[in-house]
Amino acid sequence: MVSVSHTNNPLGLRRDKLGNLAKTVGIPKYQSKDLSPGIIHIGLGNFHRAHQAWYIHQLMQRGLAHDWAIIGAGVREYDARIRNRLIEQDCLTTLIELDPSGISAEVIGPMVDYLPIEANNAPLIRKMADPAIRIVSLTVTEGGYFLDANTGLFDPTHEDIRHDVENPAQPRTVFGAIVAALGQRRSQGLPPFTALSCDNLQGNGTILRNCVVSLARLSDPHLADWIERNGAFPNSMVDCIVPATTDQVIEQCRALGIEDRAPVSHENFRQWVIEDDFCAGRPALEKVGVTLTHDVRSYETMKLRILNGGHQLLANVGEILSVPTISSCMKHPDIFKFFAKVQAEEILPHVSSVPGTTPTEYLGLVEQRFSNTSIHDTTRRVAFDGSSRHPGFLLPSLRDALEADASIQGLALAEAFWCRMCAGHREDGSNIAENDPLWVELNTAALTAQDDPMAWIGQSKIYGDLGQNPQFSEAFSKWLTTIWQQGGRTAIAVYVKQGTEGT
Repeated sequence: MVSVSHTNNPLGLRRDKLGNLAKTVGIPKYQSKDLSPGIIHIGLGNFHRAHQAWYIHQLMQRGLAHDWAIIGAGVREYDARIRNRLIEQDCLTTLIELDPSGISAEVIGPMVDYLPIEANNAPLIRKMADPAIRIVSLTVTEGGYFLDANTGLFDPTHEDIRHDVENPAQPRTVFGAIVAALGQRRSQGLPPFTALSCDNLQGNGTILRNCVVSLARLSDPHLADWIERNGAFPNSMVDCIVPATTDQVIEQCRALGIEDRAPVSHENFRQWVIEDDFCAGRPALEKVGVTLTHDVRSYETMKLRILNGGHQLLANVGEILSVPTISSCMKHPDIFKFFAKVQAEEILPHVSSVPGTTPTEYLGLVEQRFSNTSIHDTTRRVAFDGSSRHPGFLLPSLRDALEADASIQGLALAEAFWCRMCAGHREDGSNIAENDPLWVELNTAALTAQDDPMAWIGQSKIYGDLGQNPQFSEAFSKWLTTIWQQGGRTAIAVYVKQGTEGT
């Protein structure tokens, strides 16, 4: 651990200055001149740099994977901002590991470039068509896959997808860019790259394959057949709590003698499970703790439902009750009781064990990680994009519980808390700013649901046919009415007192 003290003259991050940093800060042992790119990562934000890039860095520290350096890429305005910051500091990142006993810091450098962000994605397509690129990985968020809420399949009716079908050489979406690049590789007689999703979706590789192949089939069926025969889309599960970068994190860097405009803080835990299905080679990730397997699904289910679902249990009610962080939610006596009861009675019973751990043991680890007070992970960040996160993380547990005729009361209460949060104000009267790509629709539905609860669960793009289930609709309506009339803490108290005699 590093003792942090103020430094008046922090050094700007440059590869030729790394040797001047404090000896307590870890730095790359490898030289950039010895690296060549093999990976493009699209959606290069904090999580990628603290997780996937860190694993590649660990290999490079061992003298391995020097031909698997990373090139960053993106398709959003945010990506352009972070690109500028990283290019100015030679694509280096300071990682600050936060632990209750102290912090440690290291600078990592497996990234060697960040492509310009252009509307037609021409630089990205051109680079993905380069034969040196053998893996294209993505973190484009759970909501970035154009999925139909009822079928879970690719939705070809979206405006951006229709644009890409009509303009395949100038796509707007990441999937259109992938299709265009694979088309160029095919025409040049090159093999495809492996497309690796690192987003929190059950069967994320299967979903990515369906998106890419389905989009290709709409404009070039022969290309779609080639991708389906020759491409690889491994499923994966990623795990590390990575908060948004704050001024405090930047100041922590400065105190360590580092002027980093885009540092990343993270917890002292990482996990990466990948289906061992690559069509163009891969780094030896198993040498640095990555689990390579042919059965990712059980790992995904455990993590997405217990950890990611648990985040949503805490964040929505935390926002309503003005509890600012996940760790403070865990200390809040009412919120923690709600979290613990829903997990034990309505989520864990529908999760299977994985090699080395049971659902109960995994929940214990999650509780420990969520309680880390050094991780200032805000309820607002965790609650962001609920329109993607609830369908991905909580509704599968709800569907399984209904199928098993088991209790759904806590899960219905969680959905009622999300609805109440989207009304746009807390119980203390303060405003909740827009926090979802569908915020306007959600806010309208939430306000209408105060008198007509079906206005919320009738949103088919989120709930599919669940809104028509009488058990769920009755429970949801009851809890939403209780929250509005008596407050969130009372609703929790009533729920916690209930037995487990079904729904």
